[in-house]
Amino acid sequence: MTSKRQIVAQAVELLSTRPEGLRYSELLRSVHEALPHIPENTVHGTLWNLHVQEPDQVYKPARGLFLHAKFREAEPPEESKPSSPASRKGKFVTKKIQIIARAVELLSTRPEGIRYSELMRLVHEALPYIPKNTVVGTLWNLHVQEPNQVYKPATGLFFHAKFREAEPPKPPPPEKEKVIEKAFYKPFADWLVNELEECTRAIPVGGSSFKDKWGTPDVVGIREPKKSDIIQFPTEIISAEIKLDSASLITAFGQACAYRLFSHKSYIVVPTESLQDDIGRLDTLSRIFGIGLILFNAKDPQSPNFEIRVRATRQEPDMFYVNYYLKRIEDELFG
Repeated sequence: MTSKRQIVAQAVELLSTRPEGLRYSELLRSVHEALPHIPENTVHGTLWNLHVQEPDQVYKPARGLFLHAKFREAEPPEESKPSSPASRKGKFVTKKIQIIARAVELLSTRPEGIRYSELMRLVHEALPYIPKNTVVGTLWNLHVQEPNQVYKPATGLFFHAKFREAEPPKPPPPEKEKVIEKAFYKPFADWLVNELEECTRAIPVGGSSFKDKWGTPDVVGIREPKKSDIIQFPTEIISAEIKLDSASLITAFGQACAYRLFSHKSYIVVPTESLQDDIGRLDTLSRIFGIGLILFNAKDPQSPNFEIRVRATRQEPDMFYVNYYLKRIEDELFG
């Protein structure tokens, strides 16, 4: 069996055991661990369009997410579905009631609250036979449907009512940094290309490469059309500022705004462990100013688990500054 067939077979086998699907980076890592004798570049070159190679077994419902085809429409028979909560007024429980009951149960175990995206994911994993759109349509105003059990103190953050008076535990004071910020530049550049698919090429920059008081982005990427694209759009520049220190989030946001001088899109990348109130404010500011917001695990560069919170909106930069700054990294970025 050729290396390519081994990679495809291993990937399909992994996907067949994961009804929730696998992100591209996790699939790549799992296949490479299972087939260590095959170079990682070969694995990457085979997997990126797996859904095109095996359309009868694999499909790609969203950017960077692969699912086995058997889970496309799969729904267990009625008798195999959970019976709790059993019923209301003696009738079979509806999907909406199951979703609400599961969400309330999850919130009751989390005094720090749960973000909307995580709550949606957890409920869908617990009730995989219910379509994701049904879960989304039920949960978005959960606090309105169940005001006696759920409240929403900030945008996108849900708490169980029993924790209303209890102040959420504050994160422990940050330890002396055991990892350096630079360790996350390359993983984020790869994530921009392979999972978010925001760039066709991205490189770590950081430091003082621009030799400018306005700062240097930690990651810069470009998005260019493929030769096969019918509509050839202009090249776009994407910049990102990554921060490990939760105390410097305001500074990081200001830098991300400054990068719009020469970028079509700009992102701020902050630790998931930051205070929820700070993340909530950044979320709102990002939507107002069109800055992208990404959360990540700042403790492990090997598993940063980047998660998009707000997607950056495109705007036209000043072409004088585009040429002024990118001239300094031209060979690395366009080479």
